[in-house]
Amino acid sequence: MLIKNKRRVSLRRYWTSRYLLTLCIGLIVIALISAFWIRHTTLENRLNMMTIMAESMADRIVSAEDEGPEPGRNDFFREKEGEKHFEIDPFTYIIDTSGAILSSNRPGGPMAGEIHSSVLENDDTIQQFTLSDTRFYVVKYPIEIDGSTLGWVVMFESKQNLSRVNQEYTQLAIMIIGLAILGWAAIYFLSKRLSKPIQEVAKAAKQVEEGNYQIDLPNESKEKEVHELIHSFKEMAYKLEKLEALRTELLAGVTHELKTPVTSISGLLQAMKDEVVTGEEAKEFLTISLNEADKMKKMVEDLLAFNQFAANAFDVNMEVHDINDVVETAVYSWNILHEDMKINLTKLKSPTKVNVDPIRLQQIMTNLLNNAKQAMENHQEPVINIRLQEDSSQINIDVEDCGRGIPKDEQPFIFERFYRGEEKKYKMRGLGLGLPLSKMIAQVQGGRLNLAK
Repeated sequence: MLIKNKRRVSLRRYWTSRYLLTLCIGLIVIALISAFWIRHTTLENRLNMMTIMAESMADRIVSAEDEGPEPGRNDFFREKEGEKHFEIDPFTYIIDTSGAILSSNRPGGPMAGEIHSSVLENDDTIQQFTLSDTRFYVVKYPIEIDGSTLGWVVMFESKQNLSRVNQEYTQLAIMIIGLAILGWAAIYFLSKRLSKPIQEVAKAAKQVEEGNYQIDLPNESKEKEVHELIHSFKEMAYKLEKLEALRTELLAGVTHELKTPVTSISGLLQAMKDEVVTGEEAKEFLTISLNEADKMKKMVEDLLAFNQFAANAFDVNMEVHDINDVVETAVYSWNILHEDMKINLTKLKSPTKVNVDPIRLQQIMTNLLNNAKQAMENHQEPVINIRLQEDSSQINIDVEDCGRGIPKDEQPFIFERFYRGEEKKYKMRGLGLGLPLSKMIAQVQGGRLNLAK
């Protein structure tokens, strides 16, 4: 199967580029909205300033009329020049009630001779007026004396000039660019901080892949997820190291345990072939060879059974049986082959039905009884006590021997696969699968196998 070689990018580059793209799009949208809002607000503010200027000029004209001699018309406009800090300089006209222009701040402009009648007929102070494809805003204010309107102060300015905000746009651009740089720097350093422990974990994973389980990963990360990742990876590496050591030990143990009977069988058969032994002695050698073959067969069966249970490839036939009968049958079958063992069986007082696989339960009992027998070797009066007890929620089957017991430092490991105690390892053959297998069989039937301390 062909696998396309896709180009990979670093986490820091991936997130930085995409965050920067998202940030730029967001800032562009904000900039457009802000520019529109600034333009609109500036237009409204300057129209309000034009209204104030027109009102102020009308008031000055009325005041000049009240004072007597008419001043020069340009004096009104010279006084208005002090208003240029508003950043606008509209065309200003003083007109009579008929619309004739009496005076203006500068020659020319959008109106020549008289103001268009539509401006005077409209009652609005602020109006829009289109002239030669140019949109103007018009502000007019009446010149009134004793309640009579003598004329108007009219100001014209194009919408383009009123909306011009070059300085504000420059400030907005500086702010947007500054935010973009700040955001990019923030995501760059945050991505770098996030990607660093991931890179270290990836590097450690390569070490583990090469068989080196002695990894060194920092564990001071403040991020919960990163801390959990590093902690889980360390735990995984530790367990893999233990499994590798266990696998090595298993191979050595299996090799040793299987090699010993094979060597014995081979030597015994070779002796019979070469007629080193004959007669009754040859029969004895043959019996020993068969016993060694049975032991080897038992170890292979245990290994295959354990693999089946570990891979969930096993059959469990749950049926309703009287627990007294099932346990009694299992004990009787075992005791036939071990008549030298004394077994005291205490059953329940009344028949009790349980859902169980009798074949699998017999496997558990056989393993437990074999362990009990091994624990009492060289004991003068070996006795195994089996008690069935019932409480409100479960039935307990206790198997007790009179041996010297399991050392405390070995007790936590007796259900670990392939584990064998130090003393047992050198005295008895086996793969250390009896108790782990029995525990798995108990669990698939909804039970538990525990060590009573």
